[in-house]
Amino acid sequence: MKIQFLFIPTADLTASLALYRDNLGFTELWREGDATVALALPGSDVQIMLDAHNPDAPVGPIFIVDSLATFHAGRPETLTVLDGPAEIPGGFLTTYQEPGGAALYVMDQSTGS
Repeated sequence: MKIQFLFIPTADLTASLALYRDNLGFTELWREGDATVALALPGSDVQIMLDAHNPDAPVGPIFIVDSLATFHAGRPETLTVLDGPAEIPGGFLTTYQEPGGAALYVMDQSTGS
């Protein structure tokens, strides 16, 4: 398990992208449709993922695992499922809530090429 992204939902992708890319100097890495953009966080392997699909979704880290099904089956009892598992481009994603109330996301890329 490793942290891949910091997930940041946004109601205004254009404004958020302008802040992170144009003002803070993050480098745009890829886009998924018109609502998701990943940016390189300077000095880190972790990327920022801006997403306008659900602006009310909680901010949180996205961890990548080899198999979400395996992780999900053996997850700690203290992780509450908020959403998923759901199919995403290239794999699967589940949103959990940890005991302190923060959201965390766990995904795999098991169906990607």
